[in-house]
Amino acid sequence: MRKGEKIIFGVMAVSVVVMIGVKITKNEEAGEDPGIPFYSTAQPDLTASAAKIMHLVNCKKCHSIWGTKDFTQSVPAPSLDGMGMFRTEEWLYKYFSAENPQEILPSRLKEEYRMPSLSNLTEKERRDLAKYIFSLKVEDWYLDETKKARYEKLTGKKYIANETDS
Repeated sequence: MRKGEKIIFGVMAVSVVVMIGVKITKNEEAGEDPGIPFYSTAQPDLTASAAKIMHLVNCKKCHSIWGTKDFTQSVPAPSLDGMGMFRTEEWLYKYFSAENPQEILPSRLKEEYRMPSLSNLTEKERRDLAKYIFSLKVEDWYLDETKKARYEKLTGKKYIANETDS
């Protein structure tokens, strides 16, 4: 390595270290980390049962959960995070049991991306899935973000607090 290259490399290294230090300082000044906003009230046996069902019907193909999604996912389906704060367990069971879920909740998505019927699952599987999805909550401080994302995915319109909360 030549002398000029060493100087350029050194300047770049110092710049990176300074930028990282500034970012860390800003994060510390921003206040305390509020923690992970997603949680479930489900018992471990229900969580295990629902995980098997969700894997079987491939929910993550379209939906994100715990803030993560399948890297190949391109369907603008709503996140399941906090869904239990928007729907009742009974509503979810009826939705999962419907031959045509769009009769209950119309979709603006292309037909191949719409929620499929889960009526082929056993009653216990549909009940477990409804109980689990109902158990998915978000912390109060994150609820506005959840409402915004859910509204925009369902309607395709920009969310404006107070106007859309009614």
